[in-house]
Amino acid sequence: MSRHVSISGMRNRPITLVFVLSLLALLSASSFAADPADFTVKKIAEGVYAAVGSDGGRAGSNASFVVGSNGVVVIDTFEDAAPARDLLAEIRKITNLPIRFAINTHYHLDHTGGNAVFAQAGATILAQRNVRGWLRTENLKFFRDPKPEQKAMVESLVLPDMVYTDAVDIYLGTRQVQVRYMLGHTGGDSVVIVPDANVVMAGDLVWQKHLPNLIDATTSDWVKTLEKLLADHPTATFVSGHGDVATANDVRDFHDYLVTLREAIAKAQAAGKTDQAMVDAVLPQLQEKYGQCEAASSSSCWGFFKPFSARNIMQTVAEMNGTKKVPVPADKDAGGK
Repeated sequence: MSRHVSISGMRNRPITLVFVLSLLALLSASSFAADPADFTVKKIAEGVYAAVGSDGGRAGSNASFVVGSNGVVVIDTFEDAAPARDLLAEIRKITNLPIRFAINTHYHLDHTGGNAVFAQAGATILAQRNVRGWLRTENLKFFRDPKPEQKAMVESLVLPDMVYTDAVDIYLGTRQVQVRYMLGHTGGDSVVIVPDANVVMAGDLVWQKHLPNLIDATTSDWVKTLEKLLADHPTATFVSGHGDVATANDVRDFHDYLVTLREAIAKAQAAGKTDQAMVDAVLPQLQEKYGQCEAASSSSCWGFFKPFSARNIMQTVAEMNGTKKVPVPADKDAGGK
């Protein structure tokens, strides 16, 4: 397995990030005191904690952190500096060890907007190499018509100052943290594994009972990635990118959603369906399994169904037709400024 690391010390001024995405996570029961409007901290193994973002909160996604004997690794930094500062405060209630790394599982704003907070706390921002090239460019597409202040905000996001290509290991004393590149959600996704705790931080490669954002996705690769995660970690606890802490069964359910989506589209394509007729053919099948929210059934009412379901269909149609535009890695590492 190859490893590629490049380092460039990039520490920028603090960011105040006001970013409205509907990629927000499911509110769950609290184990630690934190603003319930933003996130809940859960201890999921010795020295391993998930910060589960709430629907409508400023966190915008899930994060997590791992405490070793000589430092801390943070995984994802939320979408805004304010909840990132709150997360840092929660970490400080548990340990005063240095924050050595903050890992971005992918480039999307809801997982990277708090980078400045952890960079100022002394952390090295680490990500798969494509994230550095996309962070200040691809994120602009989430604004329909970016205002000057929004453009300036995206262009001032704190870049990763260490990048890798396929794999890198971090040691917090004797505790190993594995960072692995996997395909599916964006083309620049990292999965973070803590072997001695049997915990996998999957970022947005796993959505716990939520429909995913497929704007950059290659679902054919994503299905294979989930199958590998399940084969390699059949009893692990998974920290999802959105939703609650996940079990292997939750990961399997999410895998089955992507398979169901692709199979329903293929069947509709074989019947000659396109455009709105395609949505009309596929949406009822998804609604039956994932969108029965009137009864609020935990198994058939998934978060983000209403805003994402039709979009998931059309974006996957474009992928399967070979017409979908996704971020393209640079030929060389993006240096940034």
